[in-house]
Amino acid sequence: MEKLIIQGNHPLNGEIKISGAKNATLPILAASLLSEAPIQVSNIPHLQDVTTIVSLLGQIGVNITLDERTNIEINAKELCSFHAPYELVRTMRASILVLGPLLSRLGEAEVSLPGGCAIGTRPVDQHLKGLQAMGAEIQIEKGYIKAKAKRLRGASIVMDIVTVTGTENIMMAATLAKGQTIIHNAAREPEVTDLANFLNTLGAKIKGAGTSTIIIDGVDHLTGGSYHVLPDRIETGTYLAAAAITRGKIKLKNTRPDLLESVLLKLEEAGAFIDTGTDWVSLDMKGQRPRAVNVSTAPFPAFPTDMQAQMMALNTVAEGSGVITETVFENRFMHVQELQRMGANIALKGNTAICMGIDNLHGAPVMATDLRASASLVLAGLAAHGETTINRIYHIDRGYECIEEKLAQLGARIHRMPEGN
Repeated sequence: MEKLIIQGNHPLNGEIKISGAKNATLPILAASLLSEAPIQVSNIPHLQDVTTIVSLLGQIGVNITLDERTNIEINAKELCSFHAPYELVRTMRASILVLGPLLSRLGEAEVSLPGGCAIGTRPVDQHLKGLQAMGAEIQIEKGYIKAKAKRLRGASIVMDIVTVTGTENIMMAATLAKGQTIIHNAAREPEVTDLANFLNTLGAKIKGAGTSTIIIDGVDHLTGGSYHVLPDRIETGTYLAAAAITRGKIKLKNTRPDLLESVLLKLEEAGAFIDTGTDWVSLDMKGQRPRAVNVSTAPFPAFPTDMQAQMMALNTVAEGSGVITETVFENRFMHVQELQRMGANIALKGNTAICMGIDNLHGAPVMATDLRASASLVLAGLAAHGETTINRIYHIDRGYECIEEKLAQLGARIHRMPEGN
């Protein structure tokens, strides 16, 4: 395993490019199972989670070619398996996204119950309920979801809770189903819309993505095509927060500021001067200490749970006190204890964290517990006085492409080392 070493208290300055969105790439690659024709997907981020799903697709029989820019050509014409093994699925919850496509394309799927980050229970009951409404016979045996259906049929499905992967799985399955499927209380996240746009490029008939009601008219088959994945809004927000916490000035290119308006508003509330264009965003703290902000997470378009930890890091050194309420996951405050090791003044009460800003954090050895917690520790290390060592950074490699290289381009003093050195 590896660790990150950060010498903190240096403002970030400069420009970097944002990578493609992990949370759009994974369902898009899973959706490639629905077509027998060649597909090209560009703007793929180089991440561990992408490597995992590529390995999973390869085991199923998908022929995948990557070029030096990590553009991917996919050919799923001859699938040899409908089995997604525990060894791969346990490392990444998004692996559940092959369930709908396999069932719709092959009439059968056998997918291990998923693993991933330890940020709380994320049951797949909404996935299974939707597929059953479409005619699937489903059993859970020895840790595997076993699903069968000669051909799925359209249905009206009401999601009991807003679930991104649940919406995506049902939408993919419905693409080749007989008749019309309507998903009520659908997730509205941009990544769901990107998946729908990708499928429509291949000949699917999907309307309403980005709203709470998605309508899918099933087709007999999909064609091939080319698609460019949208930019990663969470990576964008993370680097903006990194500039804010270090009182710096940065410009991010190849991004979509319209996808993170809730985050930009909070950063402006914290004292940042923000300017945007169609595909860029800049932030300037003008050397000033940020102001504490109150945040409550909720599904899109509200403040994203995937930016909660980063904003908490910002509040640790901000002027005043800020209250952060986590409504999406019940166990997403594991970074609090590590931030406290760096001197942060945070009190937890249920799903609420109350943070009193202090003048300076101090560097310390800390441990990453999940993907976004890792990012918050990096931000804290950038702002802290002295040296911070972040262990178990394999979490961060699941969701941030070359994070130490991008931060170094912005002037951060950060490097990667093997643990034990």
